[in-house]
Amino acid sequence: MRSHLLNETTADLYRRSVTEGIDRVAAKLATTERPHTGIAVDELAPVINGIDLDQPLEDPAAALDELEEVYLRDAVYFHHPRYLGHLNCPVVIPAVLGEAILSAVNSSLDTWDQSIGGTLIERRLIDWTAGRIGLGPRADGVFTSGGSQSNFHALLLARDEACRIAARRARADGRDLAKAALLPRLRILTSEASHFSVHKSAAMLGLGYEAVISVPVDRDRRMDTSVLALELESCARDGLIPMAVVATAGTTDFGSIDPLPEIARLTAEHSTWMHVDAAYGCGLLVSPTRRHLLDGIEHADSVTVDYHKSFFQPVSSSAVLVRERDTMQHATYHADYLNPLPTAQVGAPPAPGGLRGRIPNQVDKSLQTTRRFDALKLWMTLRVMGADGIGSLFDEVVDLTATGWELLDADPRFEVVVRPRISTLVFRYSPQGDLRPDLVDEANLHARKALFASGEAVVAGTKVDGRQYLKFTLLNPQTTAADIAAVLDLLAAHAEQYLGASLAVHS
Repeated sequence: MRSHLLNETTADLYRRSVTEGIDRVAAKLATTERPHTGIAVDELAPVINGIDLDQPLEDPAAALDELEEVYLRDAVYFHHPRYLGHLNCPVVIPAVLGEAILSAVNSSLDTWDQSIGGTLIERRLIDWTAGRIGLGPRADGVFTSGGSQSNFHALLLARDEACRIAARRARADGRDLAKAALLPRLRILTSEASHFSVHKSAAMLGLGYEAVISVPVDRDRRMDTSVLALELESCARDGLIPMAVVATAGTTDFGSIDPLPEIARLTAEHSTWMHVDAAYGCGLLVSPTRRHLLDGIEHADSVTVDYHKSFFQPVSSSAVLVRERDTMQHATYHADYLNPLPTAQVGAPPAPGGLRGRIPNQVDKSLQTTRRFDALKLWMTLRVMGADGIGSLFDEVVDLTATGWELLDADPRFEVVVRPRISTLVFRYSPQGDLRPDLVDEANLHARKALFASGEAVVAGTKVDGRQYLKFTLLNPQTTAADIAAVLDLLAAHAEQYLGASLAVHS
């Protein structure tokens, strides 16, 4: 079995095995004619469940043959121009190259003695991203598994910072205020269109879902800052502590960007932590033409970015960044066997974040311990393509979305909710005539499911004001206006077929 370990004696086997795997994937990419095959779970599950995992195939080529049957053949391929579903992007080749390297070397980014250059590359990318945001010279951050973890991390820091400030003020008044007594008073304010991870984070932080105050949105699905101002004032009157306002730069459904400058003004006025969830909209940081859409983000106390959404990186590649590096200490825990209390090390390399002369252990800032070197993918992408190269790809999909909106707005078969800010389109098949709204809901839901089952295209669905809607998430520069028009025709045909059958039954 040692023959399967990757080392100096198996380098040739490694090269042959990986090359064969790459050849198979390349052949699949070159011949894929639709986003997926349309296979049903009831058809595929018995095949996978019937494999005896205690009986190895021994030969890598045989394992790849089997993988073709259970995965590669039926996988959903995000690179296909008619994949218009969720926030999944096609990936760039330099990032895939980085993925192959990091998997083989297998660095763990928790401590310096497991990663060496990887630690410094990640820190350099954090500094670069913070500079793009404009967070200032004391900024810091760390890579995470995704936007949900980044949001949770940011809100953990906001919670403990709010408790620290409240306890300090209490001591100044001669009172001893325990953290446990503060938690029931903490509140998080966010728009009703924000990501569900904000509510989930509140629960995991011991605050409960009820600690989240949902602020209504305006007709463009942006946070209504006039209501936010009233809610902040209400918290002050009721003795509650608004520990954070979460603004969204690119909501999942609408791609809407909350009014960041006004939110920054209100949070400063109320001494409240401002977090910006830019998991989706972070691609605007490198846009050659649309960076201004994120004006105001530079005032944030923390920011979430998902490179695996709009930087065309493989999953996972995300980060949380903070304005003030000292706040990262709220997530620090020292273990003698891993990262003992910081001590000077003679000859230690200079490290970003004010740690010159100290061992730069990333676990001091992360919620994770063992952690992949996901930063390498972004590093390779920037070194090959450059920031403008990434941003121009994102600009292409935003331009395409504007064209898609024009198609929908001019099509009498559909109604579209809002003019897009980034690259999502929320719309609904809405036939002429006096039809029950619930029947139209069913037609839209059926159209999405039937389209998915056909394998010809993938679109997402959501609800708006209780009604069933469809959604395009456009992140592929290879998608064309003709692709969008063709998918609209397919959706309309499925919906019309459903309505015809339903009306015939009812009549």
